[in-house]
Amino acid sequence: MVTAIVLLEIERDKVNSVAEKLAGMNGISEVYSVAGRYDLAAIIRVKDNESLAELVTNRMLKILGIMKSETLVAFRVLSRHDLDTMFSIGMEV
Repeated sequence: MVTAIVLLEIERDKVNSVAEKLAGMNGISEVYSVAGRYDLAAIIRVKDNESLAELVTNRMLKILGIMKSETLVAFRVLSRHDLDTMFSIGMEV
């Protein structure tokens, strides 16, 4: 599985409509509105690099309102949540 984070700069009046379109696409698991240089961050989880390229270049970036993007490909995941869950088995939280 390939995981990527795509940071997106969106036209000011189209942030909500672009976010909704992205959230409805297969392969995009989450879309966050964020503060800072970018307006949205999309989390992508697909089976391979070809699927990632297809989703980003042929589908995502054709959405009107996206002005700029930066794609970050994840090498590995480290999650505090997963570690906490693993060590709390049998304990009430």
